[in-house]
Amino acid sequence: MVKEISKNTRSELIEAIRQRYAEAKKREKTKILDEFIALAGYHRKHAARLLRRQNHLDGPKKQSSQIIYDLAVKEALIILWEAADRICSKRLKAVIPDLIDAMERHKHLKLNPTVHQRLLKISASSIDRILSGVRKTAHPHKKKRKSSKKVSKQIPIRTFADWGDPVPGFLEIDFVAHHGGSMSGNFIHTLVGTDVCSGWTECIPLIAREQSLVVEGINVLRQQLPFPLLGIDFDNDSAFINDTLLSYCETQGIKFSRSRPFHKNDQAWVEQKNSAVVRRFVGYERFAGVVAGQALAHLYQNVRLYVNYFQPSFKLLRKERQGAKIRRFYDKPTMPYSRLLNHPKIEESKKITLRAQKFQLDPVYLLHQIRDKQSALSALTSPDDHIMGPGRKSLEEFLAQLPNLWQNGDARPTHSKKTQKLRHWRTRKDPFKEVWVDVLHWLQEEPDTTAKDLFKRLQEDYPGRFTDGQLRTLQRRVREWRHIMAKNLVYSCMDLKTGYDNIVPIGTKG
Repeated sequence: MVKEISKNTRSELIEAIRQRYAEAKKREKTKILDEFIALAGYHRKHAARLLRRQNHLDGPKKQSSQIIYDLAVKEALIILWEAADRICSKRLKAVIPDLIDAMERHKHLKLNPTVHQRLLKISASSIDRILSGVRKTAHPHKKKRKSSKKVSKQIPIRTFADWGDPVPGFLEIDFVAHHGGSMSGNFIHTLVGTDVCSGWTECIPLIAREQSLVVEGINVLRQQLPFPLLGIDFDNDSAFINDTLLSYCETQGIKFSRSRPFHKNDQAWVEQKNSAVVRRFVGYERFAGVVAGQALAHLYQNVRLYVNYFQPSFKLLRKERQGAKIRRFYDKPTMPYSRLLNHPKIEESKKITLRAQKFQLDPVYLLHQIRDKQSALSALTSPDDHIMGPGRKSLEEFLAQLPNLWQNGDARPTHSKKTQKLRHWRTRKDPFKEVWVDVLHWLQEEPDTTAKDLFKRLQEDYPGRFTDGQLRTLQRRVREWRHIMAKNLVYSCMDLKTGYDNIVPIGTKG
């Protein structure tokens, strides 16, 4: 059908149908297009383009084969690019006129008039196209840094329900920041690792939150664990989700997983230890610097033995939903040390070592050392205060005061409240300073009068000066005056310098 219609006939057919096709509605256009395809034999898309095109016979315009920016322009552009310290094309285009003028004025460059004009008219996209090969050679090792999102896709996600019953060696790891309420500046982070099976917990202080320091902290943690490290589970912190830690785990044969973003319950094991161990023994003060890091490291060496050998903890066995409530079933509270001894996957040689170390440990001595290290930490946060906690005394004195230690409140120096200095200055002007002589005179005349009656009298004598909200201040001032007068009546026969020694007993002669 296509061969039977000549080119001129097709052109006439297109011109005859185009106007009707442009004015028709959508349904009518479909019928017109079907008829045109049946007559001309065009493809449907090509036929629609022909009916929409105004100058269909002109065809596409041929591009000029003339090269505008030749090698001379490229060489001059490279010189200008290097002279501008390899800046981007948009910035280079803006500085080209001034750069050419300065270089020609100082006889560093002499351009042909044609090349000069082309350089002034060149666009930023043309600069990018001309210098593309030059830039690849100039920066051969420039690679885009992998984002944490791309690295996170390589790490499998593990939820709280995916643990099942793992063997000892699979740890959840998290950070505890000792910022004291302000995230500005540098401060120490504690790397906390908790074994999911036994609850064994290790704490490592880090001077800064940096990925290479995290690897060093994990190496120290592996040396302190009584079992081999098989797997670690992190949250989505950038200090954990990176190429450095990923390659380290692949090299060491450690399974690497992460929790879901914004799901803290996926790391419930370590999140519980953040509060029950780190915050309980360290507190919430701000710690920064090498000295504080060393003090924390010494504290954690005693804490790890005290917690893992002498602090029993609950372990969740299962959960059951009963209507709208969830009922949780826990194992009997057991020390992490005991859970390791009862686990069949722990080697017998490791169990013998654990028993020997447990036999040598003294829980009272460990607690005494912990209080001592806590006092040192507390002294770092408040160097002006003299801290005298229970850890500053000898072990015998510490043991002797244990029965009565509860009477002094919190025994942990890191949690003790700092004594606040009494404020002896006023923050507001005294509203009754000028009329207080009148108030005292009225009180002497009528000692039983109330502060409310005195205030009404002041408002009558000084209209517009005292508002109703100042009644509470006057009541407090009158109460203080009555208290002082009562003391004077009680101790009028005493010599305040010597106390009660000079009081004459009743029935004797003075």
